[in-house]
Amino acid sequence: MSEPSESEISGNARKKLSAEDQAKVDKYLRSGVNRVERRPFRPLLLLFVIVAVLTLLSLLSLFIARTKGVV
Repeated sequence: MSEPSESEISGNARKKLSAEDQAKVDKYLRSGVNRVERRPFRPLLLLFVIVAVLTLLSLLSLFIARTKGVV
């Protein structure tokens, strides 16, 4: 099932708002107050971090097991 397009959403919202209120909403959305500059997503960096943390935890668990005489 596809999500409604922006024009459909704004069309539905316009039916519920007066012209004055809709103008205020449009002005706010155009002002850019609600926008945040973000760095691009880097999946390979995320994968590296996950593998590094998993490796460190595995090594820690092996160290604890050897000091307790389990392994």
